[in-house]
Amino acid sequence: MKLLENKIAVVTGASRGIGEAIAMKLAEHGAAIAFTYLSSEEKAQSLEKRLKEFGIEARAWKSNASIYQDCETFINEVVKHFGTVDICVNNAGISKDNLLLRLTPDQWDDVINTNLKSVYNITRQVIRPMMKARNGSIINMSSIVGIKGNAGQSSYAASKAGIIGFTKSIAQELGSRNVRCNAIAPGFIETDMTHYLNEGDAAKAFLENIPLGRFGQVEEIANTALYLASDLSSYVTGQVISACGGLNI
Repeated sequence: MKLLENKIAVVTGASRGIGEAIAMKLAEHGAAIAFTYLSSEEKAQSLEKRLKEFGIEARAWKSNASIYQDCETFINEVVKHFGTVDICVNNAGISKDNLLLRLTPDQWDDVINTNLKSVYNITRQVIRPMMKARNGSIINMSSIVGIKGNAGQSSYAASKAGIIGFTKSIAQELGSRNVRCNAIAPGFIETDMTHYLNEGDAAKAFLENIPLGRFGQVEEIANTALYLASDLSSYVTGQVISACGGLNI
């Protein structure tokens, strides 16, 4: 059973990791995919090809989610091409971890702009077609670090905590228009950004704090996104789903 037949989904930062897995999962369930990338044209073209193998339409846009004008152009082009936006996954993100005494203003700004400002930039654009259709699901990628904090990740934690406050506020603003807004807070997920998880004593220390006793897989985060994108979660809004193996307990 395809849960997203005839839906149009936007996924930012989808050329790798969690974003790529989410784009693939939504396409598997029938959604047409418009996704952004910034660095690798080759990876974007490869993903576009694999998405189309599900029999859906898919298009890649080179666009910087941290720049408002880029987002405005991107969503305008998506609506012009696909007609509307039903699902928006704000996934674009980076980390530049450092202790606060060593964290430079430029590093702080890069993380806040890419992780948090991008969510404002994209969401402000997609709510117009969603409000017009009186239907839509916005999914913002936060993090367990935005809930618990983590030494050496003050900029990342601040950006991801900000996403949670933003999510709850937008859910209240748009609920009357049947537009839902939720967040996912992944725990330690195995991606190329978290290679350090598998290194020696550090990996053992991380695992000891996870009740399920293992690191998460991108497929598991994609399944959570599928739930929030589909009508299975039609009465769910303003929530933060911690897909973290119990790390937040």
